[in-house]
Amino acid sequence: MKQIADDVHLITGLPPYAINAYLVGDVLVDAMTKLDAGRIRRALRGHVVTAHVLTHAHPDHQGASHAICTELDIPLRVGELDVPPAEDASLIAKRQPPHPLNTLFGKVMAGPGHPVARALHEGDDVAGFTVLDTPGHSAGHISLWRERDRVLILGDVLNNQHPLLGLPRGLREPLAIFTPDAARNRESIRRLGTLEPATVLFGHGPPHRDPAAFAAFCRSV
Repeated sequence: MKQIADDVHLITGLPPYAINAYLVGDVLVDAMTKLDAGRIRRALRGHVVTAHVLTHAHPDHQGASHAICTELDIPLRVGELDVPPAEDASLIAKRQPPHPLNTLFGKVMAGPGHPVARALHEGDDVAGFTVLDTPGHSAGHISLWRERDRVLILGDVLNNQHPLLGLPRGLREPLAIFTPDAARNRESIRRLGTLEPATVLFGHGPPHRDPAAFAAFCRSV
């Protein structure tokens, strides 16, 4: 686990940055795939964790949620419109565009659903970050924004590398096969661009630290 901002740590796997999770203060943000439960447990050793938050309920973000929440006895918190698939993983594929990869990832990556203790809404606080509603890639997708040092955790509103191939790296919209409402996701992208974040953290890809370039990309979509 690597510290990448004040009280923000990156948990990633192999290859690096392919799928990311974050420890923000005492809150685990996202949980990779069900195959990564052991990796996350090891990364969290020695850290106090009191809650788990999902940016969105997709197989590569909620895969280890049930295992981690159960083992650590911590509550799960999710954007309101993603509560149903977070609690019933069989709903995830039904909400995504029909594609063989969604079926495959549902079988290989998705973990069991887990009861949601709290639905998150615009303006809620998560370990000093403000919840932003950023739908499109999923109905209840949220991002986390900390204004004091301009750190943004945006899940899959954008990727910073090809989410399947890893390369090339660079800002890009999430693949259409995983995004049920691309037009609405572009609205979320443009909204986040106006923040001009100093550090942007992704579900897929390394951190991005060029506010001007980020804002320009977001305006262009």
